[in-house]
Amino acid sequence: MTKITYIAFDGTQFDVDAENGSTVMENAIRNSVPGIEAECGGACACATCHVYVDEAWAEAVGGPEAMEEDMLDFAYDVQPTSRLSCQIRVRDELDGLVVRIPERQG
Repeated sequence: MTKITYIAFDGTQFDVDAENGSTVMENAIRNSVPGIEAECGGACACATCHVYVDEAWAEAVGGPEAMEEDMLDFAYDVQPTSRLSCQIRVRDELDGLVVRIPERQG
């Protein structure tokens, strides 16, 4: 299991054990992490699972593909480390990943 820490806009922290191969979004939904709406169910067709990847993890997570970049245009308050959590696959190298959830979704 890979540990992911979600930090809600109000600072509340949620620590989740995630299975490799799943997505950061799927684990947020499964564990009732507030602020991740995931209206499209992970199809990269909306921006309601937007997160900020912690700076320390940005390189390990990597940047968005073209389709994700297009969807991020609809996200609220996009930052340099913004990603759609449906596009981040959990893997061993991300054990300890920290993501922050924006004030609201797009």
